[in-house]
Amino acid sequence: MVEQYRAQFDAEVTFANGGGLRTEGFRLDIPGREITDSELAALFVRHLGLLMVAEVRISGKTIIAEPHKGGRGTGTPAAGGGRRLIELSHVISDGMVTLPGWQPPRITDWLTREASRGRYAPGVEFHVARIDLIANTGTYLDTPAHRWADGPDLTGVPLDRLADLPGLVVRVPAGTRAVDRLLLAPYDVAGRAVLLHTGWDAHFGTDRYAAPDAPYLTGDGADWLVEAGAALVGIDSINIDDMTPAAAGQRPAHSGLLAAGIPIVEHLTGLAALPPEGFRFTAAPPRVAGMGTFPVRAFATVDG
Repeated sequence: MVEQYRAQFDAEVTFANGGGLRTEGFRLDIPGREITDSELAALFVRHLGLLMVAEVRISGKTIIAEPHKGGRGTGTPAAGGGRRLIELSHVISDGMVTLPGWQPPRITDWLTREASRGRYAPGVEFHVARIDLIANTGTYLDTPAHRWADGPDLTGVPLDRLADLPGLVVRVPAGTRAVDRLLLAPYDVAGRAVLLHTGWDAHFGTDRYAAPDAPYLTGDGADWLVEAGAALVGIDSINIDDMTPAAAGQRPAHSGLLAAGIPIVEHLTGLAALPPEGFRFTAAPPRVAGMGTFPVRAFATVDG
């Protein structure tokens, strides 16, 4: 029989929205003989289902060879009612700004209704539009090829990573910039589309949207999502990474998630309308060869 281990420790928890929690002599199942304080803190937060945790300080840690007692996760069923489709994408319009300084889309006519009348029978007319846009416009998907030269592009990401995924919303406390491992640890993300609801979409289309205090996912948080088996990660902020000068151009969230084959959806909106879980998420782009990003019609399906 494989030997099992538990950790005994004291923990002091500080919450992002105020208050705290202190435990002494707490025992918790752990996966092996060795575990760091940060790993134990994340396991503790998840085991208790603690939300909005800012910090966990571990002390007095000892490892005990002892059979596991079992743990529990968290879950909130979807509210009752009929089947609903919830829009999670920004509208793409002529001249709109997604990323300041990047070329906005240009939407024009390729064939007007008036011009089409000479091509068809009397009373028959059509309109065909033309759009010139960069791939990072509106709400869009990042594939591994966006970051890694040898990664799959829009044609190579399987549909089961883009469509009809079980979804989960992580509500980020107001004023929180960095979404880290401790904020994510309470959630069971395996096989799910993990959507980070920061509320920053309220600033979309304004100068504030690109402000230095825009929320983002930390490299440590991205590593946890990879380890925990997330299928897709989305955010309603300007970028899933920190874009301030202090970040020095590093993109650890993009790098880690896309290296693991986890697609990213940026510039989501409307996440406040979703239940915490119990919905399905879709963000599927067209199959364009040689492109790593493209706009999507992101939406959620909620069943009563």
